[in-house]
Amino acid sequence: MTKMRTTAGIVLFVLLANLCMAQDENPLGLVNDKPADGPFVKTDRGYMVPYEAVIPGTDVKYKMIPVPGGIATVGSPKSEANRGENEGPQFEVEIKPFWIGQYEVTWSEYKSYMAMHDIFKGFETHKLRPLSDEKSPLVISAPSNLYDTSFTYRNGEEPRLPAVSMSQYAAKQYTKWLSLMSERFYRLPTEAEWEYACRAGTKTAYHFGDDPADLDDYGWHYGNSNETTHYVGEKKPNPWGLYDMYGNACEWVLDSMLLDGYTKFGGKRVSAADALVRTKELFPRVVRGGYYDLDPEDCRSASRLPSSDDEWRGEDPNIPLSPWWFTSGPALGVGMRLVRPLEDGLAMKDKEEFWKADVQMIVDDVNFRIDEEGRGARGFVDKLLPKAIKELRAKE
Repeated sequence: MTKMRTTAGIVLFVLLANLCMAQDENPLGLVNDKPADGPFVKTDRGYMVPYEAVIPGTDVKYKMIPVPGGIATVGSPKSEANRGENEGPQFEVEIKPFWIGQYEVTWSEYKSYMAMHDIFKGFETHKLRPLSDEKSPLVISAPSNLYDTSFTYRNGEEPRLPAVSMSQYAAKQYTKWLSLMSERFYRLPTEAEWEYACRAGTKTAYHFGDDPADLDDYGWHYGNSNETTHYVGEKKPNPWGLYDMYGNACEWVLDSMLLDGYTKFGGKRVSAADALVRTKELFPRVVRGGYYDLDPEDCRSASRLPSSDDEWRGEDPNIPLSPWWFTSGPALGVGMRLVRPLEDGLAMKDKEEFWKADVQMIVDDVNFRIDEEGRGARGFVDKLLPKAIKELRAKE
């Protein structure tokens, strides 16, 4: 009898150990058992839950919120007050589950990436982590050190303020850097994903209703911001727990803006991949959500703002103009928010499509700035980068 109990105990121990191992093998933000409380999204792979992560090698944290799959209605109806000329016609997009940043990327997060400039330069000086052909898929560019901080930090640089004035290319390189270090696939949202997450299941002009006067409770805009950005998370969240979707900083999405709005989709239902508008033109690209210097009417769920060459780079003293930084106008209120798809099995070359410069002029400007001027830097990124940074600092 004792032997049978011992054998049964061993079997139970093995089963429990295997169960724990299965739980441990889940990627961050995915659990097997239905949570007792808090938000979650049920999927075929388990339950998506909010998670907090630390940027490797730092003490900087960021938090991601799960978003269910569904059908997004993109754009505003003709009847919506203050509807913009590029907000229609409405169409539907099939959205797959993803996580999205609870807050806009802050200066504490973005400065961790900015620090790569001097770190990559240090690697080069001390002949650490040399670049090679086999490392080329892992290479990122780090933005040049700021020529004049008064441009970029005009609204402050406190850690909890949203990081602003980065170009779309720099924002995409940030997502690549974080992805390769954390071994999780991050990118910018598509425009359809952004609007779907912003609306959080609602159909009104704002997720709280149709009255712009109520925006004071949910976002920083021209009427209450004192013409500057504010700490993230100080206003009320939307129904899915996302803060500052309206106002504070505009947010980059992956899409370009077509002059005739959504005419090409013409009321159709399309996949998220087919809805993504890619072009070979640097301008205009789309930012969403409005920012601190816009009226509430321009911060609706469907509101779109196009990037502008003259207006956003007019004060840049560099020649060629910086591929990483904008300097003026609305760009001082343009930031970003992370997305992580649940389905992350893309090959590296396919992920690179979400990270790379997609205009030859940007490629050329980056190469010139780094190779000819010595401003900006390149390096490769993997999970061993934080350890290499410690080794570098020990040498300096």
